[in-house]
Amino acid sequence: MRHTYSSFLERLIARILDFNILTLSIALIFFIVTGNFSIDWRNGITWDAIYILYLVITPVLWSGYVIGKRICKIKMKRTDGDDVTLTNTLLREVVGFHIVGIVTFGVSLIVSIFMVVFREDKRAIHDLIGGTYVGKA
Repeated sequence: MRHTYSSFLERLIARILDFNILTLSIALIFFIVTGNFSIDWRNGITWDAIYILYLVITPVLWSGYVIGKRICKIKMKRTDGDDVTLTNTLLREVVGFHIVGIVTFGVSLIVSIFMVVFREDKRAIHDLIGGTYVGKA
């Protein structure tokens, strides 16, 4: 099976879009509920938990897409080409991205950037751990 992989730039733009859209959406909800506009809540563990849940659950429910990836016309897929499962997204985001990132003091993020830029299959550390790749939709 031939896969069409997405570039580092496409993946970066999708991640930035996700972060900003989710931040603004939650800030709007916060404003509606409290009457105050603030993004101070992003500095705590609450934001991390919401963002990780979003990145773990949304691709499973939305066939490999999160909002940013949908806009960029790319999606997360399993290496066998099927839709991702909860196991794939948990391994990818929680273990491969966050836990490995914390344990390596961010070095894994730098290594992952080089992997996406230079590997033929464009897979980063978290893709390898999760059994996924990001490809054209």
